[in-house]
Amino acid sequence: MLIPFSMKNCFQLLCNLKVPAAGFKNTVKSGLILQSISNDVYHNLAVEDWIHDHMNLEGKPVLFLWRNSPTVVIGRHQNPWQECNLNLMREEGVKLARRRSGGGTVYHDMGNINLTFFTTKKKYDRMENLKLVVRALKAVHPHLDVQATKRFDLLLDGQFKISGTASKIGRNAAYHHCTLLCGTDGTFLSSLLKSPYQGIRSNATASTPALVKNLMEKDPTLTCEVVINAVATEYATSHQIDNHIHLINPTDETVFPGINSKAIGLQTWEWIYGKTPKFSVDTSFTVLHEQSHVEIKVFIDVKNGRIEVCNIEAPDHWLPLEICDQLNSSLIGSKFSPIETTVLTSILHRTYPGDDELHSKWNILCEKIKGIM
Repeated sequence: MLIPFSMKNCFQLLCNLKVPAAGFKNTVKSGLILQSISNDVYHNLAVEDWIHDHMNLEGKPVLFLWRNSPTVVIGRHQNPWQECNLNLMREEGVKLARRRSGGGTVYHDMGNINLTFFTTKKKYDRMENLKLVVRALKAVHPHLDVQATKRFDLLLDGQFKISGTASKIGRNAAYHHCTLLCGTDGTFLSSLLKSPYQGIRSNATASTPALVKNLMEKDPTLTCEVVINAVATEYATSHQIDNHIHLINPTDETVFPGINSKAIGLQTWEWIYGKTPKFSVDTSFTVLHEQSHVEIKVFIDVKNGRIEVCNIEAPDHWLPLEICDQLNSSLIGSKFSPIETTVLTSILHRTYPGDDELHSKWNILCEKIKGIM
């Protein structure tokens, strides 16, 4: 049963709030099931942060159900340039988000369900949560071959991954969240989660590739709505609570004071890209010059998402050394971003007005460099 989350029926699971607890009237004794009405990844991730930071989960676990519009979500310690096709994402309008938990990169769309299990640190148990999901799926489809693995994934028919896991463990609270593929665009998923960038060296956490499959490919009746209700029912049974899914608006400051500032923080360049572990790019490419190919070498060190060392080498007969040096010095300190390179192109045009050949070579070089960003 779906219940709108209002001032009259909202919960009071928090006791250690550092902000006013506006909107929390009734005390829930044994647990709660929440579902977001938003499909915005940043607002939904902010709900996770808010619950983890502000709720007293002692004896009162929470299940949070949410779905997002097309988004690639990377783990806390990952490198987006290694994990996904950022150029394709920009072209298709797919969002990029960095979550607070570790783990690998996943693709979200409206055919995927996200489940977040909140408990105290002492009650944290990923395998128990996954077994709950398995029971829920088997309640709908008794002969479904789905199992939890030692890596805390869910496999369909012993080989296809339908769910990946990540978690965050705090001082007192913890959460385990997982995906559940029902009807995700598998072709889009594969294209977006394949990095085209060459020559990246990094100690960032790398994702483990896996064969994936949708539940609806096995049984068309296993829609997101059916699976959400099944998981909620099993969760309610397991925790001996009412089977009510409370709908929440993750932008409602009267219920979640301060939550919008959390969502804004999750959208910043400094968080999404700037938190990338230090890495380097060592690559080369060729350009056509007078019916022969010229090799351009590129070495870049990136720290906190900004270029710390830059060494772009081009043959002097193709591009004067002072121009290469100017590009190298101009890029140092700038964001490792194609937008920054576009700005530098405009600067050179003003510095060397009227030199069309130089402008053409500079544009070619900048476009090539933008291709690795």
